[in-house]
Amino acid sequence: MFEKPLLVINGVGFGLSLLLSLLRHSLSFRIKLLQRFISPPSPSLSAPKKPRNIVIVGASVAGYTAARTIAQYLLPDSPYRIVVVEPRDHFHFTWVLPRFCVAEGHEHKAFIPYGGYLPAGSLEADGGKVKWIQDRVESISRDAITLKSSGEHVSYEFLIVATGSGATDSLPSRVPADSKAEGEELLKQMQKRIKEARDLVVVGAGAAGVELATDAKSKYPEKHVTLVHSRDSVMHRFGPRLQAAALDGITALGVEVVTSDRVMSEDKEKGIAVLKSGREIVCDYLVNCTGQRPDSKLIAQLSPSSISESGHILTKPTLQIQDESLPNIYVCGDVAETNTPHPNSRSAAHQATTCAFNVLSCAEGNKPKETYESHWMEGGIKLTLGLDKSVMNVGNKKTEFIIPSKDKGEALMAAGAWNKLGAKPFEDDGSFLGKIKAQVE
Repeated sequence: MFEKPLLVINGVGFGLSLLLSLLRHSLSFRIKLLQRFISPPSPSLSAPKKPRNIVIVGASVAGYTAARTIAQYLLPDSPYRIVVVEPRDHFHFTWVLPRFCVAEGHEHKAFIPYGGYLPAGSLEADGGKVKWIQDRVESISRDAITLKSSGEHVSYEFLIVATGSGATDSLPSRVPADSKAEGEELLKQMQKRIKEARDLVVVGAGAAGVELATDAKSKYPEKHVTLVHSRDSVMHRFGPRLQAAALDGITALGVEVVTSDRVMSEDKEKGIAVLKSGREIVCDYLVNCTGQRPDSKLIAQLSPSSISESGHILTKPTLQIQDESLPNIYVCGDVAETNTPHPNSRSAAHQATTCAFNVLSCAEGNKPKETYESHWMEGGIKLTLGLDKSVMNVGNKKTEFIIPSKDKGEALMAAGAWNKLGAKPFEDDGSFLGKIKAQVE
């Protein structure tokens, strides 16, 4: 009887605790700025020195948020600078990828220009303390990273690993391309394949598989769409109410659902997919939407004992890696083992701010104080069930809220994501890339 009201109270309390934490850090930062204004540091202490690096590997939600937070709260006279290493030329808004694999004409909206989410003037090119390197990290040692393209070694005092998951996966979960132009082309190719297919088979009934299958059937009702899932329920990681709502939405569109079975092979010449049960399904295009893999190989090379059986990086509550000999290395986002039931952008951002404030504390000579604990509020999901319907779900293991809704516009919340990341929808003048390339040259 009181479960839902208590859940709401708990959720409000969690939100207030996050807000109060940010207010506390903001007030502390302002006091430090005031103290330096009243009593400036001596010239000898503030004399220019070689910067000490806080290196962030990866700039998806977790890494980008960590960079923003540290840049926002790093004192002007700090000897530290932030070095972000990210191979992609744009931020990939992955939530819209299943939709944009089906709906045409929106592919550019999945690629958001970098730079706008950082505090104004924080890039080195603008006189700030954020150095942005478009490259991959080849390896990590105890005191430096090695860049793949140039072979350059970049030393670090603190390292934040935010390499995410699905790095070797492909559409519709991730875009296997570093350039926006190549990413757009891959989306267009998939749109064309789905449009031309008569018998579409989607493997995996997590969020990406459900959304792609229902979008395809909604846009092309004449197609035969089959959704194959190895578990006994679609959306099996979530509660029973969302599972039921998802199945209702799927079947209402006419998508055939096959559960407790898996695709073992695809015979493209015969045009069939063969299931473990022996059943053969007519198929002229198969889309794999099975689970993502954490990209933990860099830490696996440095500290093999810090990798869990699932491939995630083991962390302390402070989000330092569990290796006691590497207290200056932090991890956040999908690659971190944090016992987060449904990792997403909210949990990644929360972890990123935890890492950021701990690094800032240590940079000032203090111990890391912030800890991360997953909360059910972070696991909420909006699941699309066709081009104009969706269902929102949030709750803990005992109680769920289900909110059906009608959607307007095929682009979903792309414009809102652009605004949040400091970019005007859907304008991309390439100014950020120009700055970082000019800096290298």
